Amino acid sequence: MAERGFIPFARPCLSEEEEQAVLHVMRSGWLTTGPESEAFEREFADFLGVKHALAVSSATAGLHLGLDALGAREGSFVVTTPYTFAATAEVARHVGAELIFCDIDEGSMCISVSELERVLDKYANRVAAIVPVHFAGRGADMEAIVNLAASCGASVLEDAAHAFPVRYGEKFLGAAGDAGVFSFYATKTITTGEGGMLVTDRDDVAERVSLMRLHGIDRRVWDRYTSSPGAWFYQVIEAGYKYNMPDLLAAIGRVQLKKAVLFKKKRERIARIYREALSDRDYFILPEDADEHAWHLFVVGIDENRLSIGRDEFVRLMAEKGVGCSVHFIPLFLMPYYRNRYNLSPDEFPVSYRVYLRSFSLPIYPSLSDEEIYRVISSLKEIGDRFYRKIL
Repeated sequence: MAERGFIPFARPCLSEEEEQAVLHVMRSGWLTTGPESEAFEREFADFLGVKHALAVSSATAGLHLGLDALGAREGSFVVTTPYTFAATAEVARHVGAELIFCDIDEGSMCISVSELERVLDKYANRVAAIVPVHFAGRGADMEAIVNLAASCGASVLEDAAHAFPVRYGEKFLGAAGDAGVFSFYATKTITTGEGGMLVTDRDDVAERVSLMRLHGIDRRVWDRYTSSPGAWFYQVIEAGYKYNMPDLLAAIGRVQLKKAVLFKKKRERIARIYREALSDRDYFILPEDADEHAWHLFVVGIDENRLSIGRDEFVRLMAEKGVGCSVHFIPLFLMPYYRNRYNLSPDEFPVSYRVYLRSFSLPIYPSLSDEEIYRVISSLKEIGDRFYRKIL
């Protein structure tokens, strides 16, 4: 019998529709930021029901621009969780602000409201922005976070890289604070390969982001090569950045946006199958369900009291069985830059550290076949059963 192929941890879901959209742009003679990017922005804003959506080169760029627009500067603090990717924190340093990390809630793996309240009591008058991370596609407690921010004059910039599309009451995650940022990286819930989107209902934030994402130029300049005579003139009024999204990527995004709800339903189905199939194995700690969840990640924990191997060995054995897994995330207090700059230790963040040591992420994407889903499950059970130790 032929050997079955390796199941990658992530796989983009692209079709002929995306190919045709890219070919259309290539044949148009205009490849970089232009009409496709503007159309993507309009469609994304309409989808979320927000006033402004601004396409950018990455979610990292969006977070950087968002903090800048919300007034984070040297001498101020930005509060976020250490249980996130490097981008969430590094952008605070790019604007000159210092970081304060809050531990997470063990159930949601999002920022702990009680820890946030404690931090704000101490630093409230110097906190420019709070950056909650909607981990794995589940929302942080935005109502509490927004209220706490309002009480101390801080802004809220949502890191919604994992959380598209997820409703939060009458709004969507990403649209519950002052601004929110989505990622369209290759592994995300919809993709443009690279890219991101900042959304906001605040005109002042949108104006600042629009200015700074393309060199601080005072007007739309993408059409200066094709429009009427005299359109070449512009002025640079700020030292901006090169953070625009090209039309080649926006064309993919427009097609993917139309599939976002279908993709979400397929991930929800996979999550249900995983939860039901693994619920009888007491050595697994399964992610909490939620009324609204993007299921960008399905993060499993192992109970090392019931298994004679640790997380790292478990992931290695899964790879040997042909199943790719990953770890989300290595907490930032373990990274040399943040550990040394802020003199951090795992003892200060016991929940994040505990969750990190036991957790790994399973494949969960719309093109995962039923055969692949059940191979993932059988591999998990075979390894777990082999190293299971009963507690009397």
